[in-house]
Amino acid sequence: MEIMNRDDGHKGKFFTEKDGKILAEMTYVWAGKKFIIDHTEVSEELAGMGIGKKLVHKAVEMAREKSVKILPLCPFAKKVFDKTEEYQDVMFS
Repeated sequence: MEIMNRDDGHKGKFFTEKDGKILAEMTYVWAGKKFIIDHTEVSEELAGMGIGKKLVHKAVEMAREKSVKILPLCPFAKKVFDKTEEYQDVMFS
């Protein structure tokens, strides 16, 4: 399932959709040299497929490409960061 990104320079989201309907999304807002993940939601249709973790992974890839940090305020994203040692390089502390 393809994870897409929309970003207007102030806020953005990583998401996946089917037939024009968003089935999973993780939203964020920019704050200087970091972005803040504020919400993650996955539809029941995709529950248990690891899509939430894939959304976080895409955010980490973007942070590395742009040399910025991530502040995961969303409880789900925070949990993924806490459990994934290899994401600590982009975590804002």
